[in-house]
Amino acid sequence: MRDVRTGKRRLGHSAAVAVVAAAMLAGVGACSKTGAGGGNSSSDKGSSGTTSAAGAPAIQGDITFNDANLAKLDDALKQALAGKDLSKLREAMVVNVAVDYWNAGKVGFNKGLADLGVKGTYQAPANGRLDQQLSIIQTLRGQGITGLSVSAIDPTAIKAPISSANKAGIPVLAIDSPLPPEDGAALYLGTPNYQAGQKAGEAMKQALGGKGQVVVLVGSLTASNAVERIQGFEDALKGTDIKVAQKLSDNMDASKALSNAQTAIQTNPNVNGLYGVYSYDGPSAGQAVQAAGKTGKVKVISDDSDPQTLKFIQSGVIQATVLQQPYQQGYTGAYLLAALKVLGKDATLALVKSYLESDGTTLSSGVGLVTQANLADYQAKLTQMGIG
Repeated sequence: MRDVRTGKRRLGHSAAVAVVAAAMLAGVGACSKTGAGGGNSSSDKGSSGTTSAAGAPAIQGDITFNDANLAKLDDALKQALAGKDLSKLREAMVVNVAVDYWNAGKVGFNKGLADLGVKGTYQAPANGRLDQQLSIIQTLRGQGITGLSVSAIDPTAIKAPISSANKAGIPVLAIDSPLPPEDGAALYLGTPNYQAGQKAGEAMKQALGGKGQVVVLVGSLTASNAVERIQGFEDALKGTDIKVAQKLSDNMDASKALSNAQTAIQTNPNVNGLYGVYSYDGPSAGQAVQAAGKTGKVKVISDDSDPQTLKFIQSGVIQATVLQQPYQQGYTGAYLLAALKVLGKDATLALVKSYLESDGTTLSSGVGLVTQANLADYQAKLTQMGIG
């Protein structure tokens, strides 16, 4: 559902977050859900809204993610590592595919490495192929890595490499996509997908004023992250007069997603909402709505920050998009790998415990929501973090 060093003067992560916060206009909203470590208010104070259906409350934008809590955790980890010998550390971040989505993750990882003063490498399979990812991990093992964060393409295939790494004293951190406990990853750092779906559902509820029919566009009806997002989306709509009329799988084919969206709004005149779960589903929904001359009549809520999605946000074709925070998966991931290796798993998890979600295993990188009203603020935030 989805690369670059900035060359700028380095700031401590807490200072960087403070600078970003200061740079944001009054339109930036508070996180509606944080980790157990507390920190952010759930109020709408300072939120950016965008006009929705007549009589409906505005959709409240939110781009604070879980940055405040993670900054506190980063500081705690850095203090615990102070005075320790980090000179022999060599960390690796391996993602699932080489796409623009991961540029922010690479920037965050490199910034984390630099702030810690340790070495590391970022790798991505060019075509998102499982055999490429497994080959990358095997090669890195041969190069003597001391810690690995990975967005696994397949949870079953990654189990043996994780087991082998653990036996060799190499900690493994799951990022972006959660892994089952039996796979052996020390922790999951990423987006709580159910919460992301809930945020999308709340936005749709506001956009439609609580009434209508919605079609869900998704790359897979069986992938765990998609299932969790759709469940969160549907749960958020409970108690309203909004019905999910269809869930259409496009098998990760953008052209099929476009066809599904076109067919949905052409064959059912009662459809007034589209939810695009995969990164390309939002643009596909936007294209279909625009071509049908139904901009503003059929509301679109999407996931991720595909460039076309942001253009449709600006023009009002898409009302809101739910965002992940890959930068923090890279940055905090670098700190966690250092701590897991140097301090040990038990000591690291003790530091992390108060920041975990209620499931006790997820360290949330946060969930954001961008609307037309806070799009400029979001883009300014990316620039401030060195993401271009």
